[in-house]
Amino acid sequence: MSSALIFDIKPYSINDGPGIRITIFLKGCPLSCDWCHNPEGISPNLQKLYSKTKCIGCGTCVENCPVNALALTPEGINTNTDLCDLCGICADVCPTKAMEMSGSAVTVEEIMKRIRRETVMMDQSDGGVTISGGEPMMQSDFLIELLDELGREGIHRAVDTTGLAKTETLLEVARRTELFLYDLKMMDPQRHKRYTGVTNEKILDNLKILAASGGKYQYQDSLDQRS
Repeated sequence: MSSALIFDIKPYSINDGPGIRITIFLKGCPLSCDWCHNPEGISPNLQKLYSKTKCIGCGTCVENCPVNALALTPEGINTNTDLCDLCGICADVCPTKAMEMSGSAVTVEEIMKRIRRETVMMDQSDGGVTISGGEPMMQSDFLIELLDELGREGIHRAVDTTGLAKTETLLEVARRTELFLYDLKMMDPQRHKRYTGVTNEKILDNLKILAASGGKYQYQDSLDQRS
């Protein structure tokens, strides 16, 4: 059974497809947008995040670090990355959540157990499950296995994608989803690369192929007015 690294699960979502949904956020994204609302989803790896504004300087994390990787300084908590093994104890004991871990490994069955708790709500609202990110197709084995399991249980499936993935993967996913939410950042290739770090050539090609395949999708050129 496949596993994946996720950074959030949001029940009662009403903006990620029809009805009331549960949205699963997978880590890893090939874009690095200037306006990214989920920067913790860009890296495909487990991360430790630190917010100086939340830190009260209590030193609890320093005292509990098993490898002595943390130090309290006038600028806040410093982490010795050569020593830190990302065990997450500092985040567990931090009273203000100034330290947080981004990323947890889950299996398809673990996610399905969580989803099944929401099936009544989803059925009554004609909702379902949306897999988002990051870019969910970066963890394609897990994504496809999860979509297959959702399909077997008759749950509506949506995938929120940047469109930047192998075309073969895109079509495999398209055969297993009722709706693509195609997040096309902007049409102009130069501006796309300026604001996201990558060109949109593959993204536009994939959109054309998806449309020709008969897959159901929604897209928006949401930032093409950006100067």
